[in-house]
Amino acid sequence: MLRTRFTDLVGCTVPLQLAAMPGVGTPELVAAVAGAGGLGMIGLPQIPAPAIVSILDGLAATTRGTFGMNFLIPFLDRAALEVAAPRARVVEFFYGPPDRDLVRAARSGGALVSWQVGSRDEALEAVDAGCDLVVAQGNEAGGHVRGELGLLRVLSEVLDAVGEVPVVAAGGIGSAREVAGALAAGASAVRVGTRFVAAVESGAHPEYVRSLVEARAEDTVLTDVFSVGWDAPHRVLRSAIEAARAFPGEVVGEAEWGGEKRPVARFSAELPTRETTGEVRAMALYAGQSVGAVRQVRPAREIVAELVGGAEELLLEAAPAIGAS
Repeated sequence: MLRTRFTDLVGCTVPLQLAAMPGVGTPELVAAVAGAGGLGMIGLPQIPAPAIVSILDGLAATTRGTFGMNFLIPFLDRAALEVAAPRARVVEFFYGPPDRDLVRAARSGGALVSWQVGSRDEALEAVDAGCDLVVAQGNEAGGHVRGELGLLRVLSEVLDAVGEVPVVAAGGIGSAREVAGALAAGASAVRVGTRFVAAVESGAHPEYVRSLVEARAEDTVLTDVFSVGWDAPHRVLRSAIEAARAFPGEVVGEAEWGGEKRPVARFSAELPTRETTGEVRAMALYAGQSVGAVRQVRPAREIVAELVGGAEELLLEAAPAIGAS
């Protein structure tokens, strides 16, 4: 298998990280990716600390693999961070300037610390704050997007800036060729989200998954339309914007989160899960430019094997040709 600074540091056997996707990244999906050798990531914004303890302890009992927890800075709960750090191998932060105090708090609990960034300058701030690894996100990514550059450009700039700190490439990665390309460019691992929305273990609504299977890269758009609850740039399917704008009411459905049901406002940032009811096609259907690689629903283990195994074969095939040239 492919061994990198990321796998050595984190303790994985494959250089792949599951993107933390609240509502989609179920404990079952996280455990499946971790069990396949990757870094499973869970995101639990607005979930109280006692519930997080139960979920993380359940993950530890379910898998011998490696998992971590993502924290979104706009929704950060310090109590949740305090209980997560001793239980997660990696604590990751996103969508806010790197904060030395948060890094120190996570590391004091025993976790490695990662910060997802959208620029060279933000990467330097993350390293200066004490982060153990950095995720460089290109604007091809689905969901909320931090920076303005494409992945290859931001990856190159971040790699040049951070020295020996492992860098994970994120944004528009959904095929073995894209995994191989990112690793060949110097990334220590890849971060994949959209492909896993269509995993068997995903918590995504079936209609959301069908929309991904039918879409191509050109069907996604970077926008600020779904900003109710979180006003930040994000990449979704264009069809979702059209359906939301055409919807006649201000409430498109009902969602369940943390055991409670609540209405889903039109243009809400909340994505549709299995428990969501209503006009799903008019909700935030997040999708990266890798969506064209989503062809069918498959077990997460098979997706990991396809991406990493295929990338390894491609890199081995390319090595002699590159050396001969």
